[in-house]
Order: sequence, then C-alpha cells, then structure tokens
Amino acid sequence: MTVLNNFQTFSLDLTSSVGTSTINNSTFFICSVVSLLVGAAIAFSFCYKQGKSKSFATTLALLPVIVQVIIMLVNGNLGTGVAVAGAFSLVRFRSMPGNAKDILAIFLSMAVGLATGTNHLVLAALFTVIVIAGNIVYMILPLGESAENEKSLMITIPESLDYSEVFDDIFDKFTTKAKLEQVKTTNMGSLFKLRYDITLKKGVNEKAFIDELRVRNGNLEILVARKLPDMEKQL
Repeated sequence: MTVLNNFQTFSLDLTSSVGTSTINNSTFFICSVVSLLVGAAIAFSFCYKQGKSKSFATTLALLPVIVQVIIMLVNGNLGTGVAVAGAFSLVRFRSMPGNAKDILAIFLSMAVGLATGTNHLVLAALFTVIVIAGNIVYMILPLGESAENEKSLMITIPESLDYSEVFDDIFDKFTTKAKLEQVKTTNMGSLFKLRYDITLKKGVNEKAFIDELRVRNGNLEILVARKLPDMEKQL
C-alpha cells in the first residue's frame, strides 16, 4: 500500500525533485524507463543514416540511465558524491576524438541523465524534443555545405617543372580557391610533392580535373582527399 501511495503521489508531479538519498522502487523504475526511452530517441535521431557505429548509438541510448543512477546515488549524500568523483577521476577515455555533433549528442545524453536522476522527467523529455527538433532544422538548412567541396590536393611533379604557376589555368577552370600550402622534395630531390588546399566548383567532374592534372605532371602520383588538419603528415 505504501508503494502504491508513493507511485500515485509521484505520478501527479513528474517534475518534482527527489530531495533525499533514499530511492524507492517506483521512482527508480519510472525514471529508468524514461531515461531508456529518451536515450533511444537520442540515439535514433543522431545516428539514423549518418554512418555512426553501433557502439556509439548504444552509448547514446544507455548513457542517460547510467548518469541517472549516479545522480540518484549521490543525491543528498556528500560522502558518496566525493567517492564517485574520485572514481571518475581515474577513468581515461582512449577513443578517437569525435566531431562537434558527436560531442553534442553525448552532452545531450548526459543532460537527460542529470534531469531524470533528479526526477525532472517532463523537463528531460521536453528538452530532448527541443534539441532533436533543432538538430533536424539545422540539418535541413544549407549551413556549412561548402565544406564538402573543400579538398586537400597532393601532386607529385618532376624537379624540372616549375610549380609556381604550372597548374593555374587548371585551377581557374575547376576550382574557386587553390592555395599552395606545402612543398616537399622526395626521391633524392628528383621529385617535388605539392600540397594544395582547394575548393572545387559546384558540379565539377573530379575525374576530369584529375585527368588534366595528370597530363600536366607527367602522370605522376596525384591524391585528392577530404580536407584534414593533419594531412601534411601523409606527405
């Protein structure tokens, strides 16, 4: 009967705070269900048709309920809070750095866990809906699309070829921007490796662009790749 009364009281105000370190079964169950459902919605919205790994989707789905349990355990208990902080300070994340959107999704999952852990379930659901809607809107808007045409171009040329202006006419035809970033000698100084940051024009045939470069550089090695901050390490 006590559990039933607690459940009835809890169902009347889903945004009230737990306020004590004691966790009753009905509160834990309802908060966990909401965390799992909201986490699944976050994982689906940030991973659907975006080439994300299964492990990343699983992390987004389960992170809210994990954070929720931690918050419930430390709520109102200073000693437990210090112990948990000490345990988490020993954790080292050894994964590849994600992009800004991945970080956004992880922070959203953590924020949802914080909200459900303090029993603010309606707030957690509304906050998730708002962020997911904002994510969809910004995906539709043509923001940052020009970055898809930004490339790193690496060309190998013989030492007899003057690289300063040799490709200018080809760049004028196929690109809106072409900037020489690095020159490196190779093969005992008999070859030069050039690295350009380029922005291709819309609708450009990349193969035709490469074919004209091959004619000019004597069919030596050419590499066109997605622009990376550490691309010079591949030279």
